[in-house]
Amino acid sequence: MAIEIAMPTTPNFLRSTFRLHRAVGQTISPFTGTQKTQEYDYVGWSADVTLPPMRRSVAVNWQSWLTRLKGSSNFFQFADPDALTNTGTYDTAYLEAVPRVSDASTTLSFATSTITSGDTIFTNALVGDYIFVTGAANSDNNGTHKISTVTSGTVVVTTSTFTTENSTASCKVHQNVKGATGLALRASTDTAAGSIAVGDYLGVLTSNSATSTPTQLLLVTEVSTETAVGGGRNLISVGTEPKLRADITSGHFVKFTSPKGIFRLTDNVIEWGGDRNSNYNMSFTVTEVI
Repeated sequence: MAIEIAMPTTPNFLRSTFRLHRAVGQTISPFTGTQKTQEYDYVGWSADVTLPPMRRSVAVNWQSWLTRLKGSSNFFQFADPDALTNTGTYDTAYLEAVPRVSDASTTLSFATSTITSGDTIFTNALVGDYIFVTGAANSDNNGTHKISTVTSGTVVVTTSTFTTENSTASCKVHQNVKGATGLALRASTDTAAGSIAVGDYLGVLTSNSATSTPTQLLLVTEVSTETAVGGGRNLISVGTEPKLRADITSGHFVKFTSPKGIFRLTDNVIEWGGDRNSNYNMSFTVTEVI
């Protein structure tokens, strides 16, 4: 059974290349050159990292860690080495994932940038919220949309442009669900305050415990205005990438301070180099666990 092996914390890496992989299929017409793309579920991080030269007294900690990983068998917590501290200023270690829109079956109409529901599903929606729509007849109307105006409990205006579609039944409108590229969050306490910045990372956790295991590492791509309502706690909306790989249960924590994902070694061969003065060099490649 795979187990978590804690990675040494010093020294930090000398160089790193952090990358995001996607599975996207593409076809090109040989007659017109028209391109069509299809994005599939796979998306994940990987990194190439190089440690600075180390004396043997320090290198032994990394040697021990690498060997205990047993190639790609075991796993560890890891983050972008050049962004271990977020530039946002939130004074809490974590936020809570709390959806403000959640409806499993409603009739939707789409026109220009407006979504109209047959039910009052947008009563608690906020300007800046990201909603995830499925079930629309036109595939372009599905996906993540950012709310720019809450007209009423049944009508919102978004920043998207829709294909006109009328009264499609059995649609779903949710937040914090698989496929979404945005999160609906709440501060962990009434007094928690601060900001989240574009380029910050967030770590989705498996439960409502700050010590629970991370499930996905997300990059903040857009930040909406925070609203202090609902028991005094700030309500926050952020655009994120990559898309969520699984639903987040309401109330589960999203780490803000030193967020990490779960990674494993890409290669089953480990190696290090040393010189006559016992200076050691190490490089390796890691891949996010999915």
